[in-house]
Amino acid sequence: MTATDRTPARTRTRTPARAHDTGRQDLHAFLDAYRSAHPDDVLTVDEKLEGEDIAALVAELAARGRDELLLCTRVSGLDGTPLVTNLFASRTRVARLLGTDPAGLHHAYQQAAARRTEPRLVPTGPVLDTVAEGPDVDLTTLPLLKHFDSDRGPYITSGVITAEAPSDTPGRSGNLSYHRALVHSRTELATSLHSRGHLWQLLRLAEQRGEPLPVAMVIGAHPLFQLAASARVGPDVDERTLAGGLLGEPLDVVRTPRLGIRVPACAELVLEGVIDPARTAPEGPFGEFSGYSSDRSTNNVLTVHSVLRRRDAVLLDIVGGNSAEHLNLARIPRESEMAEQLTSRFPEVTALHYPTSGTHFHAYVALRQARPGQARQIMLALLGWDPYLKTVVAVDDDVDITRDQDVLWALATHFQPGADLFTVDGLPGSPLDPSSTPDGTTSRMGLDATRAPHFDAVRIRTDPARVARARELLGQGQGPACG
Repeated sequence: MTATDRTPARTRTRTPARAHDTGRQDLHAFLDAYRSAHPDDVLTVDEKLEGEDIAALVAELAARGRDELLLCTRVSGLDGTPLVTNLFASRTRVARLLGTDPAGLHHAYQQAAARRTEPRLVPTGPVLDTVAEGPDVDLTTLPLLKHFDSDRGPYITSGVITAEAPSDTPGRSGNLSYHRALVHSRTELATSLHSRGHLWQLLRLAEQRGEPLPVAMVIGAHPLFQLAASARVGPDVDERTLAGGLLGEPLDVVRTPRLGIRVPACAELVLEGVIDPARTAPEGPFGEFSGYSSDRSTNNVLTVHSVLRRRDAVLLDIVGGNSAEHLNLARIPRESEMAEQLTSRFPEVTALHYPTSGTHFHAYVALRQARPGQARQIMLALLGWDPYLKTVVAVDDDVDITRDQDVLWALATHFQPGADLFTVDGLPGSPLDPSSTPDGTTSRMGLDATRAPHFDAVRIRTDPARVARARELLGQGQGPACG
């Protein structure tokens, strides 16, 4: 209904100006435009699905070498809310967001992210269509689903917790970060700040003041906002400014009604509340990027005071576990950052890739080695810069590091374990690494699969004209054309 003076203050339904609906920052506008431009890259499923069907469908697509964006219109438990998932599973799709191709993804991301732009406060937006507060908050009605049989229950998987900068702490900025969340009660979420990142640090500062930390959880927004939220930046950088750089214009934000936290004006759903440093609730197991169900959790409680939702909201879902989407969201910004650091220090580096097979723990680096020992130096730098990495493989620049089998071939033909392997012990690692020690430390390893200086074998070559002829005979992969 349309808001009037008789509408109770605790629940308000508005009819705001819809200038944002067709803008560059609206998820709905993005989906409409993408379906029009790339209809072969969007798979719409109108059959009725259960929640766990979603993860199974994504896994089956991946097993067949497919990664389409999925739009599911009838999912049980979502009360008619359409579901969008697998959006970030394709590097090609992410590259298109930044106006490039997969080969240019790292450079385009870093170039856009460097154009940080302060958010632009606007008076209203679709996320304020409906605002429920106080006794009208009921998180059990949220459109959520359970992805894996081993999960504790239905989880929020795309939730970006947003916090403002503390006014009394110089050098600290606002923060965006992903955190899984489980409904604990009508007004509470159990969540994990297991990254021990900037949000965890802000919570500790709030604890020192004897106060809860005001936050807002954004569930669904433009893909470039979602990508910015996974960036690794210093505590003095607000990821909302990075979102503006990726978007090419300031991120339009509105303030939440009680706490004044700036959230995307075109967000799908926002939960406004506080995290009390003294409260805990059971959370996990949850299917994490390692491929294991993890119950490693900080067990924090987010108490929700207000629920903001647009009238035509969709659920932007991220299938957890070691899905390509889950991994890409974190690794593309990290790869881009590491690639820039490596190439600025070592111009001999030609490519960097974090393979899906290694979750976040493996990296492949290609280089034109200028002098003996350089591959080892580059691997040591990478292992030191990225706390998640446990294994780095260095190869020559003619090896396609986006293909595991090509890197394994380089290991098979160039690598001698006695001379080309080194390890480093006792470094901080990921708290979600199931092999890490109780104190969170890991060992790290570098494998030099580059050719030795006097390597005298020559790679087999096939005449490009013969390759073209073979493709012609096979109909470009569509089936034999030669009887």
